[in-house]
Formats: sequence, C-alpha cells, structure tokens
Amino acid sequence: MIRLLIADDESLLRMAFRMVFEAEPDMEVAGEADDGERAARLARHLRPDVVLMDVRMPGLDGIEATRRIVRDSPRSRVLILTTFDLDEYAFAGLRAGAAGFLPKNTRPQELLSAIRDVAAGEAALSPRVTRRVLERFAPQMTPGPAERDERLAQLTAREHEVLTQVARGLSNAEVAAALHLAEATVKTHVSRVLVKLGLRDRAQVVVFAYESGFVRPAAPDL
Repeated sequence: MIRLLIADDESLLRMAFRMVFEAEPDMEVAGEADDGERAARLARHLRPDVVLMDVRMPGLDGIEATRRIVRDSPRSRVLILTTFDLDEYAFAGLRAGAAGFLPKNTRPQELLSAIRDVAAGEAALSPRVTRRVLERFAPQMTPGPAERDERLAQLTAREHEVLTQVARGLSNAEVAAALHLAEATVKTHVSRVLVKLGLRDRAQVVVFAYESGFVRPAAPDL
C-alpha cells in the first residue's frame, strides 16, 4: 500500500486528488496539508511514502518544505506538481531533493503511474520536459570543477557516458540507442552510477551532473 500526503492550499484540488487516489487498490491518503510548514510536520509524523507537493503555498512554500522533508524524513519521497511544465519552481524542487515533477494538468493515469514509480524508488521525470527545463534554467547554475568530486573517479568510462546522457534528459531507450547498448544494459549502468555517486534517483543524477560541473549547459545561440 502506497501512503500519500497531499500538500496543496486549494481544498477542492486536495479533495479531487483524494477521490482519485482512494479509488486505487494500492493507495491510501495518510494526510493533507494546506501549507509547507504543515506538510513538513506531517511528513515527520505520518512517514508517507510519497508527498504530492504544490510549490506556491502561503507561509512556507513547497520548495523549502521539500528541502525539510528530504532532510528530516528521508524515506518519504516528494513529487512536485507545477502549474506549467517550465515552471522555475520545478527546477528549484529538484535541487531541493524532489524525486521529480509533473504539470498539474497531467492525466490521472499518468499521475498514478508517476506516484507508483516514485514509491518504487524511481524518478518521475519526463525526458522531454527535463530537457526543456535544463535548457532554460541550467545556465543559471554555477558549477564547480568536476575533478574535485572524488565520486566521479569511481565511474568507468562507460558509466561516464551513461551519466552524460542521463544528465541531458535522455530516457533509457534513448541512451541505449545513442550508445548502441541494450536497454537492460543501460538500466544496469544507471543503477551502478546511483550507487557509486550515492544518489537516490535520476532526478538527483541530473542535478549532480550540472552542479559538479560534469556536464555544462550549452552556450546560448547568439
């Protein structure tokens, strides 16, 4: 059973989410929060598997709430919901430790699938949307020298290649095609990259790659 915490300041939206989730045999709503402070507090108390997090809430916003939940309730994973798929808050949420983000107009079945992926330890990141977000917001980051992060030295040459492709928002199938590998092989490499870098999921891989300087944003067209 996947236990959920819904954090959104719109009561009608919380009610709609609850109706969708409670109709699923493998989901239950453990609690609701109408601001970030309450969301972080309930996450510590209820220990939900997944927190569905709005970002624009009164008081403590969803980004800081995500940061607190990742720090204080590491077993709870956060899925950010944004009004637009290029919302700058989505990128800030990833940097705060969210397992992924989805636009609020996502179809119910896609949302349910994403929740199940996040609960299973995967990241909820659409490769297409991830690439667009990176194109817009990654240039704002100030990456450090890649050679200073000793974790990168643990990766094999092939794992470096896979890390590069994942950081650019490619799906496993796209990475497999680009590197002429079987998709199952790519999944194995991604798993090893996560272990060696001490990261939880694909979302953290993307952020790590840019913040470490391993991958740098493309120069803007002049």
